[in-house]
Amino acid sequence: MARLDLQKKLAILSDAARYDASCASSGSTKRDSRDGKSLGSNEGSGICHAYAPDGRCISLLKILMTNFCIYDCAYCINRVSSNVQRARFSVDEVVSLTVEFYRRNYIEGLFLSSGIIKSPDATMSDMVQIARKLRHDENFRGYIHLKTIPDAAPELIEEAGLLADRLSINVELPTDGAVKSYAPEKNPDTIRKAMADVRLAKQVRSEKSHTGKRPPKFAPAGQSTQMIVGADGSTDTTILGNSTRLYSSYKLKRVYYSAFSPIPDASRNLPLIKPPLQREHRLYQADWLLRFYGFDLSEITGGRADGNLDLEIDPKLAWALANRHQFPVDVNKADRELLLRIPGFGVKTVNRILSTRRHRYLRYEDLMRMGASMKKARAFVTLGGWSPGTLTDSVDLRARFAPPPEQLSLL
Repeated sequence: MARLDLQKKLAILSDAARYDASCASSGSTKRDSRDGKSLGSNEGSGICHAYAPDGRCISLLKILMTNFCIYDCAYCINRVSSNVQRARFSVDEVVSLTVEFYRRNYIEGLFLSSGIIKSPDATMSDMVQIARKLRHDENFRGYIHLKTIPDAAPELIEEAGLLADRLSINVELPTDGAVKSYAPEKNPDTIRKAMADVRLAKQVRSEKSHTGKRPPKFAPAGQSTQMIVGADGSTDTTILGNSTRLYSSYKLKRVYYSAFSPIPDASRNLPLIKPPLQREHRLYQADWLLRFYGFDLSEITGGRADGNLDLEIDPKLAWALANRHQFPVDVNKADRELLLRIPGFGVKTVNRILSTRRHRYLRYEDLMRMGASMKKARAFVTLGGWSPGTLTDSVDLRARFAPPPEQLSLL
């Protein structure tokens, strides 16, 4: 096999990394290099972009260490039986790329994942060595997110947590049965144990010792996981229910949903089918409602007999349309819980409403200035200068929000 140069490796392994969901540096310890003795920063705005909940954007070098893999997971483009071009970075190449990209102001951090080469321990050891060299040899203070390998030795994951800002361990698929069917070399129990170990290590290191000193921080930005959706027959109810349990059991910062796309096989000349990105988008919206808007799972997915989300309209709007008896809501009197259920109102808008109405009566134009999406909200609210009249109960209200019918080609 011809030896690949660094540029070609970067092209292959950055493209392969697009299937790994990344996340921003929210929750991490603030670090910068203004002392003149260190390199990098995990703050600021600034070849993958990730966003913190407060809206900050950070840029990450997002790569695989290698797309070689000894496993044969049916949904993975880098599985051992897949006919794709392979490449592998050395430890020093990843370190050098990260440092050089930072010096050129391309990135503020590193997102590193990998296929499994030789063994889980051998792969995890190389990834830890990369983080160690960046932190200790290069004095790199930028953000590091490591996709860790649950089958690796606990001491390797332990060290990874002391070096990285965030760790993630993929649950792979929504159910144990799906993992056993599509990724038989992976063990759901091993995955859960590794996630529990990360949670425990983070908890232990957040407590002061008997001398009053705090131990070194462990994965200060927490841990996340990724779930492939659409590869098996799991409904959205099952997916979101399992996600809710993961958040609770392992104190996750985020569950990432990755739409499954059938893998092309060059030997069979199969086309790449467009992935169900709209379903992925609706799952993220529903996940947000469950975590921050006070909705229960039954409210989100109970409106459809098949247990799936409505793909044409967002889940909050779908709930409001199914519960029109609760509307319209008087914006000047409703409590926070009910305000958060109004389509077009986000958390920031509701906070502004509650703060402003302590001092004066709110009118329609006030909500416009606050950033509320009145195109959605106007059918569900009353306030100074506005009443929806019969709009709330109109037969064609859903059609106002759903995308128009599309004429399909016969060819």
